[in-house]
Amino acid sequence: MLARVLSSAVLGVDAYTVEVEVDIRQGLPTFTTVGLPEAAVKESKDRVKSAINNSGYRFPDDRITVNLAPADIKKEGTGFDLPIALGILAATGVLPQGRLTEYLIMGELSLDGRIKPVRGSLPVALLARNSGLRGMILPKENASEAAVVDGIEVLPVPTLGELVDFLNGLGTINPESVDIDTIFQEAREDDIDFCDVKGQEHVKRALEVAAAGGHNLIMIGPPGAGKTMLAKRLATILPPITFEEAIETTKIYSVLGMLKESQALITHRPFRSPHHTISDAGLIGGGHVPRPGEVSLAHNGVLFLDELAEFKKHVLEVLRQPMEDGYVTIARALTSITYPATIMLVAAMNPCPCGYFSDPNHECTCTFTKIHRYRSKISGPLMDRIDIHVEVPAVPYRELASQDDSTASIDIKKNMKRARSIQSDRLKRTKIHCNAQMNNRQIKKYCPVDQDSHRLLEAAIDKLGLSARAYNRILRIGRTIADLEGTEKIAAHHISEAIQYRSLDRSTMFGWQ
Repeated sequence: MLARVLSSAVLGVDAYTVEVEVDIRQGLPTFTTVGLPEAAVKESKDRVKSAINNSGYRFPDDRITVNLAPADIKKEGTGFDLPIALGILAATGVLPQGRLTEYLIMGELSLDGRIKPVRGSLPVALLARNSGLRGMILPKENASEAAVVDGIEVLPVPTLGELVDFLNGLGTINPESVDIDTIFQEAREDDIDFCDVKGQEHVKRALEVAAAGGHNLIMIGPPGAGKTMLAKRLATILPPITFEEAIETTKIYSVLGMLKESQALITHRPFRSPHHTISDAGLIGGGHVPRPGEVSLAHNGVLFLDELAEFKKHVLEVLRQPMEDGYVTIARALTSITYPATIMLVAAMNPCPCGYFSDPNHECTCTFTKIHRYRSKISGPLMDRIDIHVEVPAVPYRELASQDDSTASIDIKKNMKRARSIQSDRLKRTKIHCNAQMNNRQIKKYCPVDQDSHRLLEAAIDKLGLSARAYNRILRIGRTIADLEGTEKIAAHHISEAIQYRSLDRSTMFGWQ
């Protein structure tokens, strides 16, 4: 007999339907799987056989052929175990076939018939809804992340036997449900705050501007100045993640199996901080079967690169395209996959190999040649894509020992929310959400400057030799500073502050130009 079960697989971060066709004919006992299955899929025959037998059903001693359609896309993972088992039981008359095409079914089988969690439940749930199906059947551990999708039944099943009883009308399975509002309300409060940072008020101001406009930022200063401490607190002043952004981000974590047990959604903006020994595939994504990298895991959040100059140069260069376009495309011989990568890049580095160049309290032991070689690891085109450059000096003892209250995250966040609200109203007819995402045409439209500002920009560009991209960066930053003040007009003092945030463009002696 022939049976058909609907399942699904993930390509990139989106799911597609896979028809699991099971044909059983008389002949020598064989089990053949076709449709470009990789090793884990081929091994399913042993798990399926043991699960069926240990659940109290008979595994047929006949010729079994399993086809995974479409047959021209490589199938991987263990999520086809459950649909294959159901297809065999339907082909042998144990199950009615009608209900098997009402749901998308996925799950890994253990040898005793338990159904174990798999990856990619959220994109599969979105596929089930968009395909007009009744819902999906999946492992109990994956139910909460799939249940955030409205309009479908999400049926969590613990064992193969209970699922067979349900499909035969002998038992019930209660659909999983989650309250989205409750998930966001119960989101963990940040246990770090900008008030923990002593001094560095000008750096906090730069981070406020960066958060308000979504601008990339680099901090340069000696060891122990607080660069990492400041970067980690940036997430506390970013706008709350929206439901749509949470879905986009959660899909990536779901595909990689990185969601915590019973975690339905990513409710905080991601903060990813990879080590400087990371490879280009680890940062940008890739591999034999392309996987998302750190830049995609930071989608809608912050990618923090500490000790920027210690990263391999070719690794940093692969960041240029996603920083500009907001997505990553990984091409292979058989397929091309695009992953989202709308990130806010925050980098930190020392001013020289020893870390003490221009530090009044320590003597720098580096020669100009060493400093030039160190800084030249960061290419000019990459630096041009970083909007805000800010120097982080060592904190004097007087500020460290001060008992005065420092600026708290909640106070900074108030100004950021007002600026983001202004940007949202201004950009509501576009596909972008913040000033940092404006293209040249939008900059020309939304960033007009007066004559005083024009003269200031002309003097700065002639003196510093800024590129056209740096010029646009200054206009974007000026627009954000004006939004923080609640004014529509970009004034000369806004442009003046924005030019201060291009400090590394003035470092012509040691590179970047």
